[in-house]
Amino acid sequence: MHRPHRHLASLLSGLMLAVVVAFASANVATGQEALRTFGDAGIGFDIGIPQGEFKRNVPEQAAFGGSIHFAYRPGGSPVLLGGDLGYMIYGRDVRREYFSLTIPDVFVRVTTSNNILLGHLLLRLQPAGGVIRPYVEGLFGFKYFWTETKVENEHDTDAEPIAKSINWSDAALSYGGGIGLAIVVSDQTQKRVASGEGPVAIMLDLRLRYLLGMEAEYLKKGSIQVVGTQVTYDVHRSLTDMLIPHIGVSIAF
Repeated sequence: MHRPHRHLASLLSGLMLAVVVAFASANVATGQEALRTFGDAGIGFDIGIPQGEFKRNVPEQAAFGGSIHFAYRPGGSPVLLGGDLGYMIYGRDVRREYFSLTIPDVFVRVTTSNNILLGHLLLRLQPAGGVIRPYVEGLFGFKYFWTETKVENEHDTDAEPIAKSINWSDAALSYGGGIGLAIVVSDQTQKRVASGEGPVAIMLDLRLRYLLGMEAEYLKKGSIQVVGTQVTYDVHRSLTDMLIPHIGVSIAF
């Protein structure tokens, strides 16, 4: 079974060189020692673009969502160790139904969503100083797929659902790598030196990840067919590779 390892290697090799150059030049450009930051935390918006077999099964259903990460920098080193948690929706169906056969004059909203939860351990190599801080990272964890249907008040969808059920779920191992660029937009170094409080730097975080995924069974938009009281599921099974662009904000502290 073909896996795009060569594409992933090509994607990462370019920025690995950029990271090496950044480490060599960050201090030269500023004439100062790299900041002794102790960690990095961030949040942002993600787009999940299916790849390979996954793309063939869901060709028009990119996923949208967000992620957060937290990483520790041991001893102010260029290595960051931590974790990343993300959530995305890759398909959604909404329909209007009678509340029941005996109450046909009351309608409810029935929403079916196809979801992915992503959890990964994170190893990142990134310079601790400089206005522009490129990085390369490796990840290992899981993808959890589930499809959920819920019944809601037609005119008050913020209220608790009347009922909900998970139609299908499965999980798969996930691993891969990413490249990114953190651009400092606010540097609080002097404040930290003076008071010992506050973040060192607030950064715009631009990132691209390729996450290879083992096989999983999942539904997509339109996979659930309801005819009368009978429900059928069109279940797909494949590898679950994804390309994930990200834009967000991170704080080095």
